[in-house]
Amino acid sequence: MAYNLESLEQILEQFLHPDHDQPLWILDPDKKQQIESLLQKVCFFKDLFENPSSVARIRSLERRIRDIAYNAEDVLESHLVDQLRSSPQGESFIFSPLDLEKVIRDFDSAKEEMMSTMEESQMQIKYRLMGGQSKLEVIPIVGMPGIGKTTLARSIYKDRLVSFHFNVRAWATISQDYNVGNILQGLLRLAMRGATYEKLEVGIRELGLRLYKTLYGRRYLIVLDDMWDAESWDKIKWFFPDDNNGSRIIVTTRIANVAHYIGSGWLHHKMSFLQDDESWNLIHQKVFATGETCSRGMESVGRKIAEKCRGLPLLITVIGGLLSQAERTQVFWEQVAEDVSSTVADEYEQLFNVLSLCYNYLPYHLKPCLLYMSAFPQDYEINTSRLIKLWVAEGFLKPISGKSLEEAAEMYLKALVDRNLILVHPQGNVKSCSIHDLIRQLCVNKAYEEKFLFTKRGYIPGDVHSRRVCAHSIRDIDRFLNQIPLARSFLVTGVGTQEILSPRVISARKLLRVLDILEIEFPLFPKEILQLINLRYLALSTSELPSSISGFWNLQILIVQVLASSSGPHVVMPEILEMTQLRHIKFKGIYAWYDDKYREHFVVQDQLQSLSTIAISGITDRVLETIPNLRKLGIFCDEQVVHVRDLSRLQKLHTLKCTSSDIYDSGNLLSNLVFPSSIKKLTLSSCGILDPDMHRIGSLPNLEILKLQGCNFISGEWWSDEGEFCQLQFLLLEKLNLVNWAADATHFPILEHLVIRHCDRLHEIPPAIGEIPTLKVIEVHECSPSVVASARMIEEEQQSYGNDALEVRFGTSLQ
Repeated sequence: MAYNLESLEQILEQFLHPDHDQPLWILDPDKKQQIESLLQKVCFFKDLFENPSSVARIRSLERRIRDIAYNAEDVLESHLVDQLRSSPQGESFIFSPLDLEKVIRDFDSAKEEMMSTMEESQMQIKYRLMGGQSKLEVIPIVGMPGIGKTTLARSIYKDRLVSFHFNVRAWATISQDYNVGNILQGLLRLAMRGATYEKLEVGIRELGLRLYKTLYGRRYLIVLDDMWDAESWDKIKWFFPDDNNGSRIIVTTRIANVAHYIGSGWLHHKMSFLQDDESWNLIHQKVFATGETCSRGMESVGRKIAEKCRGLPLLITVIGGLLSQAERTQVFWEQVAEDVSSTVADEYEQLFNVLSLCYNYLPYHLKPCLLYMSAFPQDYEINTSRLIKLWVAEGFLKPISGKSLEEAAEMYLKALVDRNLILVHPQGNVKSCSIHDLIRQLCVNKAYEEKFLFTKRGYIPGDVHSRRVCAHSIRDIDRFLNQIPLARSFLVTGVGTQEILSPRVISARKLLRVLDILEIEFPLFPKEILQLINLRYLALSTSELPSSISGFWNLQILIVQVLASSSGPHVVMPEILEMTQLRHIKFKGIYAWYDDKYREHFVVQDQLQSLSTIAISGITDRVLETIPNLRKLGIFCDEQVVHVRDLSRLQKLHTLKCTSSDIYDSGNLLSNLVFPSSIKKLTLSSCGILDPDMHRIGSLPNLEILKLQGCNFISGEWWSDEGEFCQLQFLLLEKLNLVNWAADATHFPILEHLVIRHCDRLHEIPPAIGEIPTLKVIEVHECSPSVVASARMIEEEQQSYGNDALEVRFGTSLQ
């Protein structure tokens, strides 16, 4: 039925923008705002009907909206015809339509009726985002913790219609302990689409002006999540331009006064609690997702549990997660209902009581993994790979037959995610995770009570005996650590910028097992750290790495970030290959060179699973023999490769990154590498690529992720796929010299996600790419207009076939 909305849209556009040189009429200025308002409402409903996921929700209103649209056409065109007939021929007249307020009220009434569903909040805000006034509008979302403010904002932010409507979207989490510079940097990074963004070491005013200029002239959506006071708003509001183009800012806050202050002149959106039936439906969907039946007795108990959650989405999802992982018996559910009922108190106290209940029901082996999340700042996105390494080093994991400790950690993480206690955020093929601030506060409290972990935030109690310590600021760190002499773990996380710390503070903690201080700079490797021979995990930033680190007999994870001031590649002495407990070695900003010419004996490192980055000159057959269980490997090409490196003996290798020192190499690196068939993820950076190389890569039977970054296609800047990437799901093309790309659905039969960045010489995306049945997302950032046009053509063609599953996202195109 959207066709009549399309007709009404065209009529309104004609009134606002006559398409003839000498218009027959001039729109009454007093009516222009009404026409614009009506047009925005029409576009809102039209977009809804064009989105298949929305049609089912508003099917019952289809006839009513059709009649309203017809009535609007009748009112407008009847009045226009009357004026045309009464005006002298050849003379223009002032067109001033009547009864528009009634038509607008009719659309608003239909909208209000449509909102009376479970998705009322989302639909209301989407209506304000896309169907409201042209001037910049701030939409505060206010409600108590756990009621779903951030979840609502996130679902709207990711909505396909919203994404299509706004040219720019950016998200920033404010929190109580905010940093204006970090907020502006984060908004800039998203507004500039990441790939072109470089961190600016300038003041707040300069950052704000850069953000203002980036947003100026573009319709943008900014989400400012978890704002605690008006002061933070006052410091950043000046950097959001109002171009009268429908830009919007969403602010979530738990404080009503802040919402009133920010939304002065605008209505704020107050989150409402779920009804008991809605609460039970959410629990039922979570517990019986596989189609199992729920007995009447269990349903009766389940409804009691839902009722006691008082309509709070956070409690409902956490309780649902608990019930979904526990035994499906009425006896157990009655016990949970009794426990939930015993927590009746005021809203805030009940929140923590019920969350504590869920913690108490956790299996014993998952409790330390959850409590460890208190080590990270509020709203901090944690790299899951880092988290798993920390869990391994801390010794939280029980061995599982046939699985590595890292695989066991992934199972633990999934168990916590299934219980809705940890949120995982896939970004492309990278995963990060976070935790709701209320669950985090519970973890902070429990970790302190159980002497498990203490988080330094300002006040330091006199009696601290925690085994683990985490600092989010360098201030008062000396006094802080002196109060915790027996700490086994020390982490510095979320300080924002690298700071300098005296190594003597750390050296006094001789029993440390985990030392994660990557955000602290040490211009020289602190010799004091060499005294910490009990270390299992070491992560730091320095300019050198002495061979004496081999004295860390129990070290499992080594992560070294080399400071920018360091010059040249770093040489790691062969002794590092004799550290038999090492599981992960990661060098950032440098590469390792293993000179094994003078080694008398070799130690097999059967625990080593990841190694990056190592110079190609150090990859000899003898070295490969010592790392048989390697799963991840990074290679740096530091010389002309003339000898074949056979990596096929690494039968467990699933992730490989190859980087060359010269973008214009002759392709010798790839030509002289034998890839193992086990490879699932392959990244090529600044490598020379020949046609046979791509054919071999395409033939890898298990390859799921392929990233080509800054590579040089040597054979005529042409990529014609001859092989079949039979398992490839994610493909990234970035900063390539590629001009022509010939491919079709047979080359990428199950591709799901295609990303193209900074390929300014590429002519187009092959049209047949759209025929891949599994393709879900195409992203185009900073590419030529012809590439953008080809992406739009693919999207339009697929939509004409009824394929609405494909989403096309655009960054800034080159002009």
